[in-house]
Amino acid sequence: MATDSRSATRTKKELVDRVADLTGNKRVMVKKVIQTFLDQIINELGKGNRLEFRDFGVFETKLRAARIAQNPKTLERVQVPPKRSVKFKTGRLMKMKLQRNPV
Repeated sequence: MATDSRSATRTKKELVDRVADLTGNKRVMVKKVIQTFLDQIINELGKGNRLEFRDFGVFETKLRAARIAQNPKTLERVQVPPKRSVKFKTGRLMKMKLQRNPV
């Protein structure tokens, strides 16, 4: 394993290729399944639903309150509206894997 502190970036295409190779399925079908899965995660989070994948983790939305911020260049105060953001909490198996393979 490399000791470089930077992690490699993986693309969806690389994931599709790996899953297709591991399962023996055609890449076009694997790509469709992965994209449909990702689209459904986005749809559910957009509705405000919580998604729990046992041992993997939990996705949920959180409402960030409105606040007053400051432009660092001009020091002008700016009203920042409330917004929703996505929070991810790692599951048991992912935590174990991350602890076994520290950077």
